[in-house]
Amino acid sequence: MAKYFDVHPQTPQSRTIATVADSLRAGALIAYPTDSCFALGCRMGNHDGIERIRSIRRLDDRHHFTLVCENFAQLGQFVHIDNDVFRAVKAATPGSYTFILPATKEVPRRLMHPKKKTVGVRIPDHTVTRALLAELGEPLVSSTLLLPGEDEPMTQGWEIKERLDHALDAVVDSGDCGTEPTTVVDFSSGEAEIVRHGAGDTTRFE
Repeated sequence: MAKYFDVHPQTPQSRTIATVADSLRAGALIAYPTDSCFALGCRMGNHDGIERIRSIRRLDDRHHFTLVCENFAQLGQFVHIDNDVFRAVKAATPGSYTFILPATKEVPRRLMHPKKKTVGVRIPDHTVTRALLAELGEPLVSSTLLLPGEDEPMTQGWEIKERLDHALDAVVDSGDCGTEPTTVVDFSSGEAEIVRHGAGDTTRFE
């Protein structure tokens, strides 16, 4: 049964955030809010959690997982990024964007695209998410909480707990965070290719 954490959207309770981070370190899979919509998340080394995300969303091995990072220093450990791409990504973060870039050796192989050796990365503009990332001290492996056969992600924490109670370990709820997933921009070739139009403005990359 999933634990339910009600977190203040502007001033998240530090004790609650610490409890969620501890549960992640212990192997938890959580649902949590972002600046675009709810996501599923676990630690990079949590093989079981990653497989549970695949199972909940029925994902194949070509799915791009996203490493949700606290800041640029952290993001730079996990992807190769040249100066031109750096400037473009830097100007759009934090924000509702996911960037696909070549992965470094710090990224577990099972999180990379099997042929391209790429991974998604993002720095969210969401107070609760950033507090959790700062407390955890490492990225979250994430995927949008969009269930198979549904057109929109789930938006209510209580509904997520109700429907996924036995599939998750915790639900972090800080109120409505919208239904539009991130804009996905693929920079793996060095040029911007918009893979998905979402919450982030695409004009800067067109």
